[in-house]
Amino acid sequence: MEKQLARLKRRLGLTVNEQDELLSDLIEDAESYIIAYTGRAAMPAPLASVVTELTAGAYNRRGLEGEGSHSEGRMSWTIEGLPKHLQTLLNRYRVGRVGTG
Repeated sequence: MEKQLARLKRRLGLTVNEQDELLSDLIEDAESYIIAYTGRAAMPAPLASVVTELTAGAYNRRGLEGEGSHSEGRMSWTIEGLPKHLQTLLNRYRVGRVGTG
């Protein structure tokens, strides 16, 4: 977790101890999301970069929870769920499920 936290802080341009608890929570949330999405019992190591991207996105969207779009002045943007490029990466690690009836 420490390596992931340091990598995330570099990406976000944060100082050494700035917001460690919040970032650690967001990393755990991203890992839980990936585990649930892929249907695996543990976090696949090759998806560490996806954890960083999901966490950075969640950090940057703080305060916009529940919004589908946002406008300020002349600027407006749509807030995506899971970006398509991350969905493509995660889909490679999804476990197939067989229905029982």
